[in-house]
Amino acid sequence: MADLRRAEYPLSSKYDADWLLDCDMGPNPLWLLEDLARDLDLRPGLKVLDLGSGKGATSVFLAKEYGVQVWAADLWIEPSVAAANFAAHGVDAVALKANAHALPFAHEFFDVILSIDSYEYFGTADSYLPYLVTFLKPGGQLGVATPALTREIRDLGHIPEHIKKLVGWEAIAWHTADWWRFHWEITELVEVTSARLQESGWRDWLAWAEAISERTGTPDASLEMLHADQGELLTFALVTARKPARVPD
Repeated sequence: MADLRRAEYPLSSKYDADWLLDCDMGPNPLWLLEDLARDLDLRPGLKVLDLGSGKGATSVFLAKEYGVQVWAADLWIEPSVAAANFAAHGVDAVALKANAHALPFAHEFFDVILSIDSYEYFGTADSYLPYLVTFLKPGGQLGVATPALTREIRDLGHIPEHIKKLVGWEAIAWHTADWWRFHWEITELVEVTSARLQESGWRDWLAWAEAISERTGTPDASLEMLHADQGELLTFALVTARKPARVPD
């Protein structure tokens, strides 16, 4: 059985490795979330949207570790899958199927919006942040953990072959933390509170791919890419921001 316990991720280490691997929709979601949460103020009772929540592992973690109220929204996974995970862990969270560009919520409903390893699929358009922040209360927080490169593909002038071989053109959505900072700050709709490349990003990603390979008995598709990269370009960007509080009249 894989061992996913890491001293640097003490909260994540409490969860069953087989369950986490069975929930796999992308690399090490709890490690990413636990690291990202260090740059956020998550308190019991806050209303949190887990956007691109997959099979619900991150939603379980948010509810159990921080005591927040969670709405888990995903387009590709049936809500019943996440709901079953919530029930198994004694978590009271809402699971729903939703398109990130057509969210079924009232404006200013959430205290926090988070997206772990999914924002790259729907959030890079110039118009998306202005849309998303309409669902945040004044003073609300936004947090994203997303695959990243240490250099922009525009600066490299091409998609490196070892990355292109696995994900093709999708790699153009993998940006540096500085790119994300500028992309958000230029709107003046949020104040970016942190934007950093995860130092352990490549190493964690590789450890997860090795654990998946052991679990399934088949080499994970990302292993060749990660071995070829050796941490030169591949990592994750962790970005947080706060919507300005409403100024009293």
